[in-house]
Amino acid sequence: MVAFSLVAVEDTSMTTRATLRLATRGSDLALRQAATVRDSLSGRRQDVDLVEVETRGDQIRDELIHRLGKTGAFVRALDEKILDGDVDAAVHSMKDMPTEGPAELVVSGVPERESATDLLLTPDGTPLEDLPQGAVVGTSSLRRKAQLLAERPDLEVEPLRGNVDTRIEKLLAPELQAEHERRLEAEQDEKADGPDADEGDTDGGAERSDADADFAESTEAWFDGLAEIERRALERDLDTEYDAIVLAEAGLRRAGLLHHVEYVPLDPASFVPAPGQGAIAVTSHADGDVSETVRSAIDHPRTRVETTVERTVLAELGGGCIAPIGVHATLQGEYVHTAARILSGDGTEEVAATRDIPVTDHANAAAAFAADLADRGADDLIAAAREAAEE
Repeated sequence: MVAFSLVAVEDTSMTTRATLRLATRGSDLALRQAATVRDSLSGRRQDVDLVEVETRGDQIRDELIHRLGKTGAFVRALDEKILDGDVDAAVHSMKDMPTEGPAELVVSGVPERESATDLLLTPDGTPLEDLPQGAVVGTSSLRRKAQLLAERPDLEVEPLRGNVDTRIEKLLAPELQAEHERRLEAEQDEKADGPDADEGDTDGGAERSDADADFAESTEAWFDGLAEIERRALERDLDTEYDAIVLAEAGLRRAGLLHHVEYVPLDPASFVPAPGQGAIAVTSHADGDVSETVRSAIDHPRTRVETTVERTVLAELGGGCIAPIGVHATLQGEYVHTAARILSGDGTEEVAATRDIPVTDHANAAAAFAADLADRGADDLIAAAREAAEE
């Protein structure tokens, strides 16, 4: 196994006009991401077929991401389809990709990145500092858990799996179900009282008037006005009730779900995003027409530089998805401003630093930054995380 190259493939061969088979996971978000790649390629008069592939991460739904294997729970099955000749290329969320992969494959295209920021979602838009003592926050990410606990040690951070819409449903369910129950009870009380119930009743009538004012529409009309994701939330059986959850802004935007939730952005300076968060990567064979076709159609130079820096730091540290590691790079003129934060699982220890990396030698400079982080104690934190994962 060798490191995936994030250097743009230079291939001067003629572009094929045969239909390009593009592998993707079957989730709604994955299909939306793949569709953006398909549309960019179609704009270059390239016919594209999307091929849905089930991955190990899709099959094992009751395990947290870091327990699904070393790395690549959502990646390997798609890339194997390329190696087997069943597809020509595959679309991945870059933050899911291992830093090592088959020598025959290359990241041939990196489209322009969406926001890398994490969002705190609550039913009413409550910011992190105002969550009640001991609030339950859901996330499947070791990094997010450690960063949350570093900021608020009192929080109860509980596992949260599922597609983006499933996670939002789990957040919305308790409040919607409680309101539904209140509406049903109010209607039952009204039917039990009958049309003449107010006669001779001075206090109870006032209480019923207040209740009626809260529910100016029938339960049926209220239900009809709910969004589809809210209706699904009503039907959910919950093991855990969450006061808040943390999700990536990019996934919510691509899934078209931002307008269904209240949220507060988490400052990426302290809540440092995962390497590659918000970015899409397209893998293909290192040689041949497909790499050049993809590169010329979708590659975004700024995003490639930024994600190369982030993934180089991650690769050099060797943390993969077993340790809480955040790395975020932003191209600013001649430099790539890079922030890194490596934490213990409980958020009580950390190594954090920023560095302005010269864009002319960004890969080597990123490796040197990682070596400095390792010497300052990141290696020890990652080693401890690895031991905990193996227990």
